Amino acid sequence: MNKKLVLFLLLITVIALLSACTGKKTGGTSELRYGFTTEPKTLDPLNNKNDTADGRSILFNVFEGLVKPDTDGTFLPCIAESWTIEQNALVYVFTIREGVRFHDGSVVSAADVKFSLDTAAAAGFNGFNRIKNVSVTGDNRITLTLNTPDPEFLPYLSVAIVKADNIDREKNIIGTGPFFIESFISQRNLVLKKFDDYWQRRLAQPLDVPRLDKVTIVFFANVEALMIALRSGNIDGASLVGSFASQLDHRKFDIIDNHSAAVHLLALNNAASPLDDVRVRKAINYGIDVQGIIDGAFFGNGSPSGSPIIPGLSAYYDASLSYPYEPNTARALLGEAGYDNIRKLTLDITVPSEYTMHVDTAQVIVSQLEKVGIAASVKLVDWNTWLSDVYRGHNYQATVISLDSQIVSARNFLARYRSDNSGNFISFSNADFDKVYDAILTETDEVKRKHLYLEAQRIITSNAASVYIQDILYYKVFRAGAYDGVKNYPLLVVDFSTIYGIKKN
Repeated sequence: MNKKLVLFLLLITVIALLSACTGKKTGGTSELRYGFTTEPKTLDPLNNKNDTADGRSILFNVFEGLVKPDTDGTFLPCIAESWTIEQNALVYVFTIREGVRFHDGSVVSAADVKFSLDTAAAAGFNGFNRIKNVSVTGDNRITLTLNTPDPEFLPYLSVAIVKADNIDREKNIIGTGPFFIESFISQRNLVLKKFDDYWQRRLAQPLDVPRLDKVTIVFFANVEALMIALRSGNIDGASLVGSFASQLDHRKFDIIDNHSAAVHLLALNNAASPLDDVRVRKAINYGIDVQGIIDGAFFGNGSPSGSPIIPGLSAYYDASLSYPYEPNTARALLGEAGYDNIRKLTLDITVPSEYTMHVDTAQVIVSQLEKVGIAASVKLVDWNTWLSDVYRGHNYQATVISLDSQIVSARNFLARYRSDNSGNFISFSNADFDKVYDAILTETDEVKRKHLYLEAQRIITSNAASVYIQDILYYKVFRAGAYDGVKNYPLLVVDFSTIYGIKKN
């Protein structure tokens, strides 16, 4: 028998066996239409202005860092093939993977890596102020030296690697990820196409990532419009909170659990009167029934969490910090602060109108606070206004939002509470917290570092910095029996590279 024919038959046999192991037939549709309710504010991954969670999800599929998170929160080699941590975590040395190509076909160099890390540092990316020097120490080697030892710096190095000579990254979008951006029409859609020269495809694995040829992300003005498109078949999938996922016919949709990996909270502006009084902030905490919010706004789907760190980071998370629902305690604290039925405390809750779950949460909170004598009201604004007035301008009293982390790190959830952090939009300022947080940055003993994390959370919650509600339970939904290969991460992202269409019998 001809040798080429033998090899061909052997390859067919291997692919058939791999397909059989999945329990489902692969080779179905090679396209996916996925719905988002917000679009990216920037397509430059080294632009440090705050982007939407959906925007970061898109960039997750287009750009990669030296390392990338796995589904369990550990880190995998990516642009870096390997690394060593030296001099008691003061120096990190990375070997750059050979032959990794950008979407324009050029090969990633150590110079590109140095440029990317230097640019991230200059842009003020969280944690990058700890870098003393980035140097090229060989054709494919990068040495990163910190100001002080940091055993937890690796997660920050998932920041995107870009081309050093790309002078307009916002318009000329060139990454190394499994997909490249073919087109982007604001308020309509963004099209991702498979990158045929993606480095993982060289690992000689049949059916390797990315599995889909094309992903069309469709943008909708609100969740209601997205739901109509989902039911009508105009899109194939979307990410939904429980209140909307529960409205779908489970015979027509596959519904997959997925936490948001974000802290859902009623954020309180600690510098705005009367919230600059800790008694008032504590009264609000005691006056809110978190389980009532989950029952009323999320159809009971979720679990209370009183910490500024997500429960998924279990090694550092303190599950004991929730304020109990005690209306009498809330009224007593308000009385101490000088408020009663005659001089009633008023509270404006500014909410981005695009996020129905936040609007629903705020409305439940208004009803609950009324019972303890607080006259709260909801002010709806669009996302751009929220970013400018609330996040950047600090011109608000309270807001309902979810705070995620762009990297898998407990420390990243706490960084925004340091007094001088640019992301500290709640204006929390506490010298004891700053001291503990700074100690976390340099503590190399893992047991001691965990104790510091617990102490930092205790300081934040004992000062009632905000009202911590939950890590919202999300769902990824797809047309029934149409797609498989969905992965979940301790980040709010959709990894399109592992998803594939299922072939119908």
